[in-house]
Amino acid sequence: MKILIIEDELGLQRSIAQYLMAEGNLCSMASTYAQAYERLGSYEYDCILLDLTLPDGEGLQILNYLKRMNRAEGVIIISAKNSLDQKIEGLTLGADDYLIKPFHLSELNARIVAVVRRKSAHGERFIEFNEIRIELDAKEVSVNGKMVYMTKKEFDLLLYFVANKGKVISKSAAVEHIWGDDSDMADSFDFIYTHIKNIRKKLTDAGSIDYFQSVYGVGYKFTAV
Repeated sequence: MKILIIEDELGLQRSIAQYLMAEGNLCSMASTYAQAYERLGSYEYDCILLDLTLPDGEGLQILNYLKRMNRAEGVIIISAKNSLDQKIEGLTLGADDYLIKPFHLSELNARIVAVVRRKSAHGERFIEFNEIRIELDAKEVSVNGKMVYMTKKEFDLLLYFVANKGKVISKSAAVEHIWGDDSDMADSFDFIYTHIKNIRKKLTDAGSIDYFQSVYGVGYKFTAV
């Protein structure tokens, strides 16, 4: 999963990022409202961890922005403020959960998984696209019941395209989703072509239709049309 951590307490920010990355997630960080706004303007995320009190703005402003833009990310408020009014306001504006500091990182991780599951699969533990079935917990892919082995990056990339089916995904967006902040270090996006080529072959070899469409000069689209 791709997670944006908006937290101005740098020690806590690093602790959260280290824990979540050890769990196999990709993390981007923002310490201010301006940094968060810039991140959100450039990329999409699976989940956003949002501190309400930032040095140059309020976290609730970010919730308002996400709501105006009809963004689909899950949002978990992490705040030292145990205020019922703020909790209600945050949830009303579209936050999916509210966690009071201090908290155990294992609990935060469990809540992230639950929020993303509800967002991406409407509460289900799997996603189906015609003959393709993706098991979210087991991280398994099957075609008409036949298991298809995929690497972690292939699984994440396929899930990203299926969750955004019908949309054109640029190569840069796909790279950033898989590699996170390290995507800037890539010399080219050729390896995305290789990943998609491998996914297509594995799915079609198992009996699936090839749903990937190349969009010249832009990227790819996953669609049945």
